[in-house]
Amino acid sequence: MGAHKPFVDDQEPTASRSSGPTPRPVKIGVLTVSDTRNKATDTSGALIIEKLEAAGHVLAARAIIRDDRALIDTQVRAWCADPALEAVIITGGTGITGRDVMVDVLEALFDKQIPGFGELFRLLSFPEIGASTIQSRATAGVVNGHLVFALPGSTQACRLAWEGILDHQLDARSKPCNLVVLLPRLFE
Repeated sequence: MGAHKPFVDDQEPTASRSSGPTPRPVKIGVLTVSDTRNKATDTSGALIIEKLEAAGHVLAARAIIRDDRALIDTQVRAWCADPALEAVIITGGTGITGRDVMVDVLEALFDKQIPGFGELFRLLSFPEIGASTIQSRATAGVVNGHLVFALPGSTQACRLAWEGILDHQLDARSKPCNLVVLLPRLFE
């Protein structure tokens, strides 16, 4: 049998991208899952919105709901059935307490999981918070052709996830590959 040939890209691999807004904006819904936050106190949701708009993406929807299985399920299903959205970023509910049910709801909804997202998030978190990173169940997956990302509720964690992962993976210029080019194929 012949040897497996490695993937070769014409482009020089790099984690960076060109400066300026993305040439292919993604329509994103931002969902905050919290029993205590409202629009005035939702610093994590506000940061995500600030970052995605600065990158040239479109805020297509925003909501703040309690950490409740039925509410989360209903909201995520509705947004992932909406062709006006392509991705959902959720902040909050990724911990391990009894009230943290958001990840459990998402895992039941995922058509496909993106395990590398949570793995990379925890790797990036380790230098900042050490072994406490094991308490985060940050995750991502595909629901009905929509990308869904679940981030912890802290503003610093949201900043880390955006700057270390999402800003690059939601930009069509990022090489050697990114999630934007896969969006049309998520319904296959």
